Amino acid sequence: MHSITIQPEKIFQSLADETRLRIIRLMVATAEESCLCELVDSLLEPSYKLSRHLKILRQAGLLSSQKEGRWVYHRLVLEPSYLETLYATVRALPDPEGIYNADLKRFRERLCLREGGRCRVGIQSDEFKTEEAR
Repeated sequence: MHSITIQPEKIFQSLADETRLRIIRLMVATAEESCLCELVDSLLEPSYKLSRHLKILRQAGLLSSQKEGRWVYHRLVLEPSYLETLYATVRALPDPEGIYNADLKRFRERLCLREGGRCRVGIQSDEFKTEEAR
């Protein structure tokens, strides 16, 4: 494992996007790791778009990833300790349109499809399945 130098401006730049903020908010609210297909089904965004956002969040030092077979699991980085303060702030953000709550509801439903605590079913949202998976 290699060390990442976290630059404050990169953190805030990465959170300046609505989709990336939704990803972090979801992961903060659940303290769960997630694969791309679970995020696709939860945020209702295409995989190519979420992959790009996940990369930006990893580069900012907010997420780490671990590959297991064909699956890549993303999780929050918890060190340095000031990130907990940042995550608490993200958790406390208002949700007047209910977007975060809807994401969270879909994510919790999606977690029920895990086998042995791991995603094994791929993208379930018909709108985002590839032609081969249909």
